[in-house]
This record gives sequence, C-alpha cells and structure tokens, in this order.
Amino acid sequence: MIDISESVMQFLLAFVVVGPLLGAAAALLPAPPGLKGKSPEQAVLRHGVTVTGVVLIAVIALALGFDHDHPSKMQATTDISWIPALDVRIHLGIDGISLPLLVLTALLTFLCALYSYFKQQHQRLTPQAAGPTPKAFVALMLVLESGTLASFAVLDLLLFFLAFEMVLIPMYFLIARWGGEGRTQAAWRFILYTLLGSVVMLLGLLLIGIKAGTFDMVALATDNGRSLTTSVQVIAVLAIGIGLAVKTPMWPLHSWLPDAHTAAPTVGSVLLAGVLLKMGTYGFVRIILPIAPDGFHTFAPYLAAFAVVGIIYGSLACLALAKQGAKGDLKRLIAYSSVGHMGFVLLGISTMTPTGVNGALFANIAHGLITGLLFFLVGALKDRTGTTDLDTLAEETGAALYGKAPRLGGLLAFGAVASLGLPGLAGFWGEMLALFGAFKPAGDLSRPAYLTFMAIAAFGTLLTAAYMLVVVRRVCMGAVPQEAPHLADVHTYEFAAWTPLVVLTVAAGLWPKALLGLTDPAVQQLLSGGTR
Repeated sequence: MIDISESVMQFLLAFVVVGPLLGAAAALLPAPPGLKGKSPEQAVLRHGVTVTGVVLIAVIALALGFDHDHPSKMQATTDISWIPALDVRIHLGIDGISLPLLVLTALLTFLCALYSYFKQQHQRLTPQAAGPTPKAFVALMLVLESGTLASFAVLDLLLFFLAFEMVLIPMYFLIARWGGEGRTQAAWRFILYTLLGSVVMLLGLLLIGIKAGTFDMVALATDNGRSLTTSVQVIAVLAIGIGLAVKTPMWPLHSWLPDAHTAAPTVGSVLLAGVLLKMGTYGFVRIILPIAPDGFHTFAPYLAAFAVVGIIYGSLACLALAKQGAKGDLKRLIAYSSVGHMGFVLLGISTMTPTGVNGALFANIAHGLITGLLFFLVGALKDRTGTTDLDTLAEETGAALYGKAPRLGGLLAFGAVASLGLPGLAGFWGEMLALFGAFKPAGDLSRPAYLTFMAIAAFGTLLTAAYMLVVVRRVCMGAVPQEAPHLADVHTYEFAAWTPLVVLTVAAGLWPKALLGLTDPAVQQLLSGGTR
C-alpha cells in the first residue's frame, strides 16, 4: 500500500468515472488533441489507447493507495447532493468487492484499445470500416468503459441504474455496426431484452427508495432491510432480480447472449463477456443481498435451481456445438459456456454464506480474464482463417494449430483448460468455493436441496471439461495437410494484448489470497449488516 491522501483518492475515483467520457468527446473532435498519426484512423485509435491507458494507471493508483488492512471500509468516497427533491446524491466509493472489478474493467478496455490500434497498423482497416468510422468506435468504447466503471463505483440506487443503462447503447452500436453476419438482429435482441429487464428493475429500485426513505446504498445496507417489510422486500427482489438476471445472464433469460457474442466484433465480445456480464452479478451482491436479505432468502433456492439448470444447459449446448458435423460456431460455444460459468456465480450468491459469495466474486474475475482471452484467441483465428465454424476449422481448413501455429494453439489450449477449472489456474477457485458454499448454505436454507444443487453443479464441471477438450482436439490437433494454407502464428501486438490475461490467470490460481483477502472482509460485513 502507498500512502495517498483521501482527497487524491477521491479525485482519482472521480476521474476514473468521468475521464473516459471526456475522452469520448475528444475522440469526436476533428483531430484528437496532441495526437498526430500517419492517418486520421491511426490517430483516433491511438487516442483510445492513451485515454484507456491513463484510466488504467489511475485505477492502479487507486488500488495501490487502497487501505488493504480495512477492505470492508468504503474508501475514496465522494458524497454530493445532486437532486435534493428525490434525495439523490452523487455518492462514489470503493471497497474490497468493487475494487477488483474496477481493475478488471480498466485492464480489459485498455487491452481492447491496444489490440484495435496495432491490428489496424498491422493489416490496415478493411473496406468494411468505410461506413462506421474509427472515431465512432473509439467514442463508443470509451462511453462503455465509463458506464461500466461507474456501475462499480456509485453508491446511490438511481445512479447505479443510470450507469447500468449507460452501457446498453454503446454495446448496441458496437454489435450493429462492427459485427458480423446477423449483427442487426443480434443487436436488437440484446437491446430489447436488457431494456425490458431494466424497466422492471427500476420499479424495484424505486420501491426500495420510497419505502426506506433513501436511495443511498450504504445507508440501506447498514439498515439491512429493517426498514422494509418482508412483502416489500420480496416484491423488490423479484423486480430487481429479473433485471439483473437478464444482464448476468441467468437461464432462461439468456437467449440474447449467444447471438450477441456470435455477431459482435472481437473487442465487443471481450468487453461483453469480461465486463458487462459482471454488472448483473455485482448488483445481486451489492444491492439485493444486503438491502433486502429477507426477500432474497425467499428466492435463494429458486435462484440456485435456475443456476444449476444453466450450468447443465450451457454445457450440453456446448457439447452439441462441439460435435462433429454440427456446424457449431466457436464464438457461440464460448458464449454458451459463459451461461454455465455465470451459473456457478449465481449458485455461490444464492448460498448467502461468506464462502459462497466469495467464490462468486472470485469466479466473476476469473471468468472475465479467461473468457476475455478466449474471445481474443477466437477473433485471431477468424482473422487468419476467415471462419469460426468448428467443422470448417477441423476438416476443410485443417487448422491443426499445434503444427501450423504452435503458440496460438498453445494459448487456445491454455484458455480451454483454464475455463474448465484446472487446479492452479483462476477458474478453479471460484467454482470450488461456490460448491463449498452449496455444501453448507446459510442455516435457514434447505441443506438437502443445496446438496442436490451441489451434485448437479459438480457434474457440470465434468461436462465443461468434456466440451473444452473436444474443442482443443478438433482445432489444435491433427496432421497438417500437405497443401495447407499458411497460418500466421501469434503477432507481437497480440502477445502484448494477451499476456496480462495469461499472467493474471496463473497468478490468481496460484495466489488466491490476493483476491480473497480483499473480498472476504467486505463480504463478511455485508452479510452481517451493511457497509460502514
């Protein structure tokens, strides 16, 4: 920890939230300030790298200045009255739950900006980019970053809703204008599902604020539901939970996700899987669990049931896509795997125990690192072969990555084994702790039911291993055809964008205490009666 004054910490957090918005406005100017590239496209993409890099540095400074001895305490707090009539305040702050998500968001956005810039330099923008300009692309990406960071930093229910909604329009345009085949339909499906869920969520947030007399999340969490009747809590949890479940996404509200991922450009898929899905599960932990504990207790077994169905459903869908002759899309397969992985997160939250909730938060970060890496790799594979169809990659193109592009094949295999939860890598700890939490849920939850859920989820880990190993065998292994087209191995700029994700996946797997030491005290306090 570095000794940084509270005022500097407040400034850094405010900058992290507002800085990307200022950068987005600057990106739309005729020439980004102080940046002279060989072309306007190169200049604006470099501007994106600069802004996201500065935001990442600010987040790292926040992490270094964070008081790691008291991670349950809200730090770098700003509390200013905004709409007095509604008692809405600009209330910002971070604790051990939100800090890792801020770092993950800033890192992934910076890596996406870096990847886009060097990819443009390496192969130049194709004619496809003649319609939507890089200016719009960079501006949308920065607005998306600002909304996501704000979601993890704000401590007012209405501000959380505004930040939650702020990311929808940028992601819609990223899919609709830079996506692949079927992008228009996928973008509409994404926006309609998430907007409808958000309308219901807003009603639940307003109900809590009106009945409790405040929208302040810290005050509400400290009150721990004492000012809300059980019936109000049940209605609020149902309404807010639906909106959060759509964004997570929870089965059966997941059907927008595979289409969105399949159609989205590479960086869109990375940000969607690595960052946006975390907003839903974060809302369960930050809002529902401490503010309406009695209402959440009512729905916890149902949430666990939906979670384990999602685990099995996602795994079976992946197995079907991986099967020979199924014409399965690799991006679609990874999207369905996200449904299963987020099922473990929801299962951990539903246990209402420190073990389960810590497992959920750990699995959140692990999923962002690993799935972000996988989407980067699949995007690179599509750039080289022109397809993500598994049958085409395995038979017609004869990918055989171990022989033709060994480093790319090795990274894909690493991502696959990390995703299936290999011990020693980040994916293992979150799933294991979620299962431990289900083994011994909160005292007044049905233990036989949760033991059943645990057994089903454990079976899901076997299915995950099965489909990931099938993918590795079909794409990476096999004899290299004699007249096989040349397949470029990993480029330097790709190494630069992917290496941090690989390193952090290994580091989190070998040293889980670094993350659990942050989240556990905050979770313990959240479950026992709020955040001070």
